[in-house]
Parts: sequence; C-alpha cells; structure tokens
Amino acid sequence: MKGIQSYPLTWPAGWKRTAEADRKTAIFTKETSRPSLTPGEPPRSGKTQLSMADAIDRLLRELRLMQIEEAKVIISTNVPLSTRGYPRGDREPVDPGAAVYWLEGTKQLVMAIDRYDRLADNVAAVAATLDAMRRIERHGGGTIMERAFSGFAALPAPGQVTAPWRSVLCVTPGEQRHEVVKQSYRVLRSRYHPDTQLTGNADLFRAVQAAYKQACVELGMPT
Repeated sequence: MKGIQSYPLTWPAGWKRTAEADRKTAIFTKETSRPSLTPGEPPRSGKTQLSMADAIDRLLRELRLMQIEEAKVIISTNVPLSTRGYPRGDREPVDPGAAVYWLEGTKQLVMAIDRYDRLADNVAAVAATLDAMRRIERHGGGTIMERAFSGFAALPAPGQVTAPWRSVLCVTPGEQRHEVVKQSYRVLRSRYHPDTQLTGNADLFRAVQAAYKQACVELGMPT
C-alpha cells in the first residue's frame, strides 16, 4: 500500500487525534487459568491485561473472518517491528495510537484508534470495532460498514450537509423509502453517539442528524 508504513505511525489523513490528557484506560483483558494449589480442585481462572501479541492475534482473527489475507494488512504504530513483522511488545510509545490498513479487492480501507493509553488496547479496540461492524453487515448493513471504514473524513462538518444526505446516510436513490432511511439513520446515530464506546464521535453524530433532517424535508417525513 503506497505511502503506508508499519513504523513509525502513519495516521490516516483527516482523522482526529485524541489529546494525551483525554486518553483512557481500557478494559480489554484475557481469561487465564492457573493450576489449583489444592489437589482435586479445578484450576483457578482469572483475567489479565492484554499483551501486544494477544491484541494482534485478536485483530488478525477479525480480519480473517472478513476474508482479508494477512499479507494485505499493515498495522502502523510508533513501535519498531519484531521478527514476526508486527509491533514489539517490550515497549510502550509516547503516542500509543494504532492505524490498521488493509486491502479489500482494490480498495484500501483503514481503522485507527488512539483513545486508550496503551498501544495493545488501541489495537484490541480496532479488533472489537471490526467485530461490531461485521455484526452490522450480517444484518444487511454492508454499505454502512463500508462507509464506516473508509468515509469518516469524508463526512461533512458539524451541522452541515455539504454532501447529499443520501451519501451521508448510505442510502441509494432506489432505496430511499421512509423505512430504509430511518433504519440507516438509527444505525449511524447509535454508532456515532458520543456516549458509544469505541465509535462515538460528536462531530459525525451531528452530521448524521443534519443529513436526516434534510432527508425528512425532501421526502416529506416527520422528524
């Protein structure tokens, strides 16, 4: 993928960054099991913090489920690469952001997250977001999924609809029935709501709201 490098971080153009003071501690963990110290008792289970290797494995598993070959994936971070070709797990960068690029056919798509204070958690958050988007796709939201991956920066500025509302709401002219428009609006509104973990974005939420109001006027729908 031209211009994309694994190290240092290649952050996608147009994507907002999270200020260091606003980064959060994530809750991504993995289940562990330890032998019991008492004979006859079952192993003791618990949870531990995700390692870099754990997070990368989760991410690659999600991409495989999307039929994306590992050779078509670039995980871009501010951590030098291991012999495996992925970020090493023995250091934490000052900037823990992670951008994951992949090719789907001839299209280059990207998902980038920097809201957490650990690199492994940001990589795990990308994996969790991909999982959530696959669930939307299974329910007929494939067009919405594609826009979510590649169109964040292309959406209009807050409170404005410089692009046609159909483009913002992922509705084609042949699908602009009231119920289709409302369903797409509800999915996007929920995804971008500022209170939504991982995908919340106040600017995009307002853009979707503005596009829906424009759709209601044009189609004669109640707001």
